[in-house]
Amino acid sequence: MSTLANQLASAEREEVARAIRLLLARPLLTEAADPTGFDLVRRRRDPLARWFDYTCGWNLVVEPRRGYARLTKVRVNPDGSRPARRARSGRAPFDRRRYVLLCVTAAELLSMPMTTIGMLADRVVQAMAADRALAGFDPVRRPERMAFVDVLKLLESYDVLRVVDGTTETYVDSVEAKVLYRVDNTLLMRLPAAPVGASRLAVPPEEVPARFEELLADLVRERRYGGASADDTHAETAATTDAQRNLRLRHSVLRRLFDDPVLYRTDLADDELAYVTSLTGRQILRRSVEQAGFLLEERAEGFLLVDPDAIATDVRFPDDTSTARVAALLLLAPLCATPAGLLPEQLAEAGAELLRRFPGWAKAYQAEEGPARLADDAVRILLDVGLAARARDRVVARPAAYRYRLTETTGPAPKNDPLAVTTAGSAGEGDKQ
Repeated sequence: MSTLANQLASAEREEVARAIRLLLARPLLTEAADPTGFDLVRRRRDPLARWFDYTCGWNLVVEPRRGYARLTKVRVNPDGSRPARRARSGRAPFDRRRYVLLCVTAAELLSMPMTTIGMLADRVVQAMAADRALAGFDPVRRPERMAFVDVLKLLESYDVLRVVDGTTETYVDSVEAKVLYRVDNTLLMRLPAAPVGASRLAVPPEEVPARFEELLADLVRERRYGGASADDTHAETAATTDAQRNLRLRHSVLRRLFDDPVLYRTDLADDELAYVTSLTGRQILRRSVEQAGFLLEERAEGFLLVDPDAIATDVRFPDDTSTARVAALLLLAPLCATPAGLLPEQLAEAGAELLRRFPGWAKAYQAEEGPARLADDAVRILLDVGLAARARDRVVARPAAYRYRLTETTGPAPKNDPLAVTTAGSAGEGDKQ
């Protein structure tokens, strides 16, 4: 019995660790998209919920009958590094117009268990016309229909919308397209992860642009840590106990560690750094990493988690799926060779050098402004994965960037294949998620 009990306990630990990493990469997991993964999360939902609540302060909701699991991640520092992306080729991030359409469309869908694309578009037209803060929606214009389709495809990817008949993409070519949807209103209401609803802030629309950063902070303020909350309209401050302070420190450090590719000590506040270097903090950190099935690399500059099974990896680097990602890898060499960093014009010249070396590559960047755009797109990727940072007017390599280097050449560089220059673009796995 003892041997059997040990085997069962070991199997449970392995399954919980796998499920943790699965949810870190896919915080909205549906049975339709991943039946095996959802079944694992469903069976281990109690220990999973306890782990996420204790470690990161994130709430996990599993609805077996409705077929979804929702991990509500609240980031320490909300930013635009993980935007919604269009389903079409190129995976371009959502722009402001698409985010507006997403919010209005989601609001209209709340009361519609079934709808057609035409009926939904009409509802959006009326809603935006009634709000003086919004530009009107005109589905007669093709760019507007393309933006609307991008929104609907995103909601389809979340299983909020399910196509019963027709194809969403046909609306791009014709406003008369016939598409029928079933709406999962319950899942739709689970999508927002902010602890505070935007409607509770009660700010006049004209004040939003000037107070945006303040409002964003109010949306993610959590009352469990003490201090003033969005409801404390007459209180400048509120008491915070030692227990609340320690809880905040634990969650803020471990959220970053489990949600970002790399955690640098220099990015931590003084109290966060003191916590993670304390005996208790280090024990909690190492135990949490082990329970999640990661390998921890701890160095003088910071911490990095490696998933040996790549389950938690939602963005890979290096990655040859786009021109900008290839350029990002190749730009690391000049960045690492210049500790003081590169100016925009130096980065543009580095981009131009890549285009000269590989004249048959990166055709979308061959125009006059192409080298600068290539460098900008590559730098954006390096910033997102924590391999570069902006220092005033320069871009500098961060310590993790030195994991990537040219280790071997294969001969003269082919005109159309810059990756053939190297047989090993990385000194190690550079991403956690």
